[in-house]
Amino acid sequence: MHRYRSHTCGELRASDVSSDVRLSGWLHNRRDLGGILFIDLRDHYGITQLVARPGTPAYEALDKVNKESVVRVDGKVVSRGAENINPELPTGEIEVEVSAVELLSASQQLPFQINTDDGVGEERRLEYRFLDLRRERMHRNIMLRSAVIASIRSKMVALGFNEMATPILTATSPEGARDFVVPSRLNPGKFYALPQAPQQFKQLLMISGFDRYFQIAPCFRDEDARADRSPGEFYQLDVEMSFVEQEDVFQPIEKLMTELFEEFGDGRHVTSPFPRIPFRESMLKYGNDKPDLRAKLELVDISDVFDGSEFKAFAGKHVRALPVPDVASQSRKFFDGLGDYAVEHGAKGLAWVRVGEDGSLTGPIAKFLTEENVKVLTERLSLAPGHAIFFGAGDFDEVSKIMGAVRVEAAKRAGHFEEGVFRFCWIVDFPMYEKDEETGKIDFSHNPFSMPQGGLEALETQDPLDILGWQYDIVCNGVELSSGAIRNHEPEIMFKAFEIAGYSKETVEHEFSGMLRAFQFGAPPHGGIAPGVDRIVMLLADEPNIRETIAFPLNGNAQDLMMGAPTELDESRLRELNIALRKPVAKSGD
Repeated sequence: MHRYRSHTCGELRASDVSSDVRLSGWLHNRRDLGGILFIDLRDHYGITQLVARPGTPAYEALDKVNKESVVRVDGKVVSRGAENINPELPTGEIEVEVSAVELLSASQQLPFQINTDDGVGEERRLEYRFLDLRRERMHRNIMLRSAVIASIRSKMVALGFNEMATPILTATSPEGARDFVVPSRLNPGKFYALPQAPQQFKQLLMISGFDRYFQIAPCFRDEDARADRSPGEFYQLDVEMSFVEQEDVFQPIEKLMTELFEEFGDGRHVTSPFPRIPFRESMLKYGNDKPDLRAKLELVDISDVFDGSEFKAFAGKHVRALPVPDVASQSRKFFDGLGDYAVEHGAKGLAWVRVGEDGSLTGPIAKFLTEENVKVLTERLSLAPGHAIFFGAGDFDEVSKIMGAVRVEAAKRAGHFEEGVFRFCWIVDFPMYEKDEETGKIDFSHNPFSMPQGGLEALETQDPLDILGWQYDIVCNGVELSSGAIRNHEPEIMFKAFEIAGYSKETVEHEFSGMLRAFQFGAPPHGGIAPGVDRIVMLLADEPNIRETIAFPLNGNAQDLMMGAPTELDESRLRELNIALRKPVAKSGD
């Protein structure tokens, strides 16, 4: 018999009754019922119940061992009997009567329970991540991630893509986030950067003549954590294609996402085809550029209705309305609850009115609405008896943020939210540039390597804020999975695009010398995208926090509490790297 096991802990069935077996695993749980020990033994594959009877060596050994110790047991498979079958376990029809036990590795007292969710905080879980990963939910999430990545690879190859690797040590690049830098020992005073994305390299692969590339690529960005963003390191499905336009990129990615979410979505429906929603339309209708289309409500811009109005709360401001059917009969508690929710998201309050059976409007602000206001709102919002209208007023960005959140929450509370589905969409026609409100400076709003719609002519003749880029995002259930673009592959257009954003020709030549040199030797039109693997798994696992789908994530302060990173270097190592530290000056009072 094998040194450690003849079977795994998820393998034995009724057909194995009377077999002599050997199992190894972790002591998951222990129960003493009438002097008989019942042990749940766990390994990667599942759980098998063990039985140890009083007076036997097995009983003595298993009674003293701490939970999560690793043991090897020998025994005989017996039937549980109909009254004791556990239908929740694949091994639930049998148990193993233990005859011999070997302690392979003893466990100390646990910092938190593995077999139950005891509410331990995230910091503690990350400090003992190797224990946290033993929990059923976490183990399942990591195995889901593994299966998803394997499926992605298979599907991408079937779609005609070739997997290629790109460098980890590279040059810095202005891609919107801070770089992680690595000092060069052999080149004193110089630094590598860890790639924020393989952006330039995958474009260079297209210029080198490789037509369809993909990679499960590690990316590194020194940015703050969010629920859907892990600080430091993340993985993306990096994709690039030659001789393509926007729709050519959409087709294989849409097919991939549909098949992937149908395969791992646990029966949740994937709605397709994915709608294409222009950026500005998305901001007006949904309040953001990552709309949750499960919410069957839309915002409506009614700013013009109140131009010149004597109602000071709306006059001269951007005003967005949210009509909600079938809620006029709700109690005041419903309306106050949504108002409180809006305040939590930055609003000073939430104005609203009801539509009565006769079409009249009642509510806190009804008295401020003229007959003409009511007439226009009724037509514009297609109002009917039973409707309620919620209003937000202020500057565009503020109202968009608040009313975008209220839209989804109102849909959930009013029964206009679609559960059990994955609702994808493409956000298209992003502005090429944006203006910094504080400095007035024009800068790229999205990807600086994108081709502007209209090419060089648009750059030379249009207001920069009116120029659209061949840029797109893929969104699912309100989560942005990826940005992508048709690339700018012509040096003249690239110089002009960066000039508008304040970059000199010399700066562009210095920052992107490799790319520019390649463009001058025949570059095909090309484009790509890079869906985030971590976010895909987060959606499939129905987890609210991306760290629940990553085996060893950093915490919110970009620290690895388990390994103690980041760490300090001793003086000899700093000298070897030609680095002198300048520590922050302590603030007064510190």
